[in-house]
Amino acid sequence: MAEQIFVALYTDADVTPKLARLLRERDFDAISTQEMGNLEAQDLEQLVYAAGQSRAILTYNSKDFEPLYQEWWWTGHDHFGIIVSEQLPVGELLHRILRLLDSVTADEMKNNYKNLAEFAER
Repeated sequence: MAEQIFVALYTDADVTPKLARLLRERDFDAISTQEMGNLEAQDLEQLVYAAGQSRAILTYNSKDFEPLYQEWWWTGHDHFGIIVSEQLPVGELLHRILRLLDSVTADEMKNNYKNLAEFAER
């Protein structure tokens, strides 16, 4: 199977849907919880949805998603990545996501957990 270069992204309910639109304007594959009508879904349901769509999920909710990551790791459930971030202005969030997309392939992101703080400008 060929390596997929760019991470496909699904943004969680707390992340502005504007981010997904800005990424699509730059030719990245991104959708938001709001656009998909999943605002009422719980965290586990959001992760299941993202995994079913072969997408990494971006969330501000590390408190709940880190344990989900651990649980899925130990039970052998595949997902396409969990990306966590502190709440940031949309411009800074976009810059960090673009840095991630330019440096981490979809295959590298699979079953991985990343914090966008790693991609802050230094």
